Amino acid sequence: MLDANVKKQLDTYLQNIVTPIEISVSADSSPKAVELNNLASDISNLSDKITLKQESRSRTPSMAIAPAGERPRVSFAGIPMGHEFTSLVLALLQAGGHPSKVDPTLQEQIRNIPGEFHFETYISLSCQNCPDVVQALNLMANLNPNITHEMIDGALFQEEVDERQIMAVPAVYLNGEHFAQGRMSLEEIVGKVDTGAAARNAEELSERAPYDVLVLGGGPAGAAAAIYAARKGIRTGLVAERFGGQVMDTVGIENFISVPYTEGPKLTASLEQHVKEYGVDIITGQRAAALTCDKMIELQLESGATLAGKSVVLATGARWRELGVPGEAEYRTKGVAYCPHCDGPFFKGKHVAVIGGGNSGIEAAIDLAGIVKHVTVLEFADTLRADEVLVRKARSMANIDIITNAQTTEVLGDGDKVNGLQYTDRVSGESNKLELAGVFVQIGLVPNTEFLRDSGLEMNRMGEIEIDSRGATSMPGVFAAGDATTVPYKQIVISMGAGATAALGAFDHLIRASVTDTNSQEEEALSMAS
Repeated sequence: MLDANVKKQLDTYLQNIVTPIEISVSADSSPKAVELNNLASDISNLSDKITLKQESRSRTPSMAIAPAGERPRVSFAGIPMGHEFTSLVLALLQAGGHPSKVDPTLQEQIRNIPGEFHFETYISLSCQNCPDVVQALNLMANLNPNITHEMIDGALFQEEVDERQIMAVPAVYLNGEHFAQGRMSLEEIVGKVDTGAAARNAEELSERAPYDVLVLGGGPAGAAAAIYAARKGIRTGLVAERFGGQVMDTVGIENFISVPYTEGPKLTASLEQHVKEYGVDIITGQRAAALTCDKMIELQLESGATLAGKSVVLATGARWRELGVPGEAEYRTKGVAYCPHCDGPFFKGKHVAVIGGGNSGIEAAIDLAGIVKHVTVLEFADTLRADEVLVRKARSMANIDIITNAQTTEVLGDGDKVNGLQYTDRVSGESNKLELAGVFVQIGLVPNTEFLRDSGLEMNRMGEIEIDSRGATSMPGVFAAGDATTVPYKQIVISMGAGATAALGAFDHLIRASVTDTNSQEEEALSMAS
C-alpha cells in the first residue's frame, strides 16, 4: 500500500508516539476494503506501540484510531490518502500522546465544552480545503471525550451523498443535522459550538493595549506586513478570519519566484510559521465590522471587540465574484460551485459549465475535463482572457467546448439541484439553454472592503482601496496592500511586496508622528513657561 519512501517518512513521525494506540478496521472483501486493510497493516508494522484489530462498524470500509483500551472517537470512512494522509498521521500522533501545537488556551476551551457532539465530515480526496476541517474536528475529539468525528469519503459512500444531496465539500454534520459547509478553522468551529466563547473573547480582546502596527488580513500581503513591522521591534498584531486568505484555495502555484511548484495550503503554513517566529500577536476567527480614526485608529470586529493601533495595514484581500443571476444563491453547494478541485469529483461523468474565460476559468476547465464527461466554457467577452498556453491546451481537449459572447442569465434547477443554465448570445440576442449538472463560477475577484464604506477612506468604483507608492491611504496612519487595493495585478508575489511596502510606510509614519508629538509637547511646555 505505502511505498518505501512514504514508509520511511511515516516511520520517522511514528517515533513520536508516547503511549500505545489501537487501530480498528471494519472491512469486507471489496477492493477498497482490502486496500484499507493493507494500509492499516503497513502502519501497525512500523511501530510496536500500534496494535491492529478487526471490528464491524456502521460504515465499511473504515478505520478508527484510539488510545489503547479507550473507545474510538476518531475514525475514517474510506482510505485517508491524498490530501487526507496528513489528517491520518496527525490522528495517530494525537492518539499516541504527542502534544498538539495548537494554542494551549484554545485546547483547554475545547476540553471544557459541555454536551455531546457527534460530527461527520464528507470530503473528497482531491479537496485541499477539507483537511483543515477534518484535522480540527479530529483534534476536538481527541481532547474532549464527549466529541466524536468521522471523516467520510463521499466517493465511497455515494448513497449517503445522494440521500443528503451533498454536492460540495467539506460538508459537516453534527448529531445528524447539517452543521457547516466549506472551509472552517478550528477557532470558527469552536466558536459555533461553544456559544459563550464569542462574548468572552470580545471582552478580552477589547482590553488589549494599542498596537504600534495592527495588520488586518492573514494572506500574503498581511503576513509580509506583519513580518516587516515586527522586524522593526515594534508591537505588532495581526487579525484575520483565517490565515492564508485566498491562497488557501489555490492548488498549484508555479509562478512564486525561486519555488518552481508549491500548493496554497503548504505556502500558507510557511507564512504562518514565519509570522509566529517574530512574536506577532495573531488573532484569528475575527471579521472586521468598521474602521474609525480619532486619537487612535480603532478596528471594530463583528464579535463586538475593538482593537486599537497607532497605525493600521489593511490587507483584507478579495473573494470569488458571484454571477448575481437567478438560481445562483438557491443552488449554491447544490450544483453551483466555486472550487473545481474540491467539488469536481462530485460531477464525475456529468456535463458541467465553467463561467469565465480568464486563467482561473480555463485552468478549471482543463482540470474538470479529466473528471467529468463534458465541460462548456462560457465567456462574456468576444475573446478569452487566459494565457495563450492555457487556451491552446483547452482547445486541444475533445471534451471542452468554448463559447464566447455568452452572457449567463439564470441557473436552472429542479428545486433540489442544478439541471441547467440559461445564457444569451450577445451578438444575435438569442437565448440558449444548456442541460448540465454543475456550474463552476470563475469570473474574478471582489475586494473585501464592505466594512470600510462609512470610514471615509477613498476607494474606487470597484471598492478597491486607493493607495500611493508607499501603501498609504487617504486616512493618516492607515496603509493598505494586496488584492483589496488599486494595485493593478493580483498576484501572490506582488501582494507580498506590497505588504512589505505598507509596513515600512507605517513604520515611517510612526517615526514622523513621534517627532511631531515631541515638538508639540516642547512647544506647549515653552508656552506654559512663558
